[in-house]
Amino acid sequence: MSEQQNSKEQKRNSSTELPKNDVCVNSEILKGSKQRKPQFGTRFLKDENVVYQYNAWDNVEWSEEQLNAARKIILSQSECKMSNTDFKKMEKNAKQHWNEFYGVHQNGFYKDRQWLFTEFPELSFESYSSSSSNSIHCDTRIILEVGCGVGNSVFPILQRNPDPNIHVYCCDFSETAIHILKNDIAYESNRCTAFTYDLTEDTKSLPLQLNSIDIILMVYVLSSIPPNKMKSVLSKLFQYLKPGGLLLFRDYGRYDLAQLRFKNNHYISDNFYARGEGTLVYFFDENELKQMFLNCGYEVIQNISDRRLQVNRKKQLKMYRVWIQGKYVKPHGKIDNK
Repeated sequence: MSEQQNSKEQKRNSSTELPKNDVCVNSEILKGSKQRKPQFGTRFLKDENVVYQYNAWDNVEWSEEQLNAARKIILSQSECKMSNTDFKKMEKNAKQHWNEFYGVHQNGFYKDRQWLFTEFPELSFESYSSSSSNSIHCDTRIILEVGCGVGNSVFPILQRNPDPNIHVYCCDFSETAIHILKNDIAYESNRCTAFTYDLTEDTKSLPLQLNSIDIILMVYVLSSIPPNKMKSVLSKLFQYLKPGGLLLFRDYGRYDLAQLRFKNNHYISDNFYARGEGTLVYFFDENELKQMFLNCGYEVIQNISDRRLQVNRKKQLKMYRVWIQGKYVKPHGKIDNK
């Protein structure tokens, strides 16, 4: 085990454990749980004089002046857009770019997502033991993470849910990412199945039965897919969810700081950009995303913008971040037989 892996494993093991959710049958996966950390949206900036008192403020309203400034920046970006030839080349080599990214950074670029259990308490399952006379028997609960990278969501989920009746499937576009994940000391092949998969390939099925997945996790993934392929990806995932199953979602929102920082020749089309290392990113509008899920058959449980002001207190800097967070359910009675 490398020094980097050992350090990361120690951090996982030292993480504070939060209370688990009371979840047994599919109809109950929306139940909440008590949490030590509140969900976002609880710290409001009411006095600009205390803006540097904390590292972040929630639900920060933008002034019309800020919105106009953001629109002006994007208009300027669109006037120096990437050529279609360069975009096609980048799209063709997308897998190579992600393999190179993970080849360089290994498992050290992203932090483990312990915040998942605050925003998505549905991922904390109550542990049931069939050996106990008072236990309630549950079938295997299936979680699928798409775009799992090197396991920054997978390993916290496995650690939080030691019950052997919970199995985590996870896939990624990058063979390098999956290789790193499967060689991590925390990987347990009896509780987790990792595999390489391209969500945009219409002809290739997932190695799971239709109508079988309890929860699909999709964090900063849909934004990396070209807009003309997003609907087919969501429709495919819909087929694999159980009726009553959830898709948990978080991704970049319109006018996020990351969008406004792009320089010339990174703009591809409306709100769609190429990063410097060759990967792609789209910035969603809340209503646009909601309609996309509705059109694919989902019911919307949550679809909100997380507008957060992050503060660098040392440098006295303000950074306006925008994310979209959602929970979408496959209605009961919807059975896919394709």
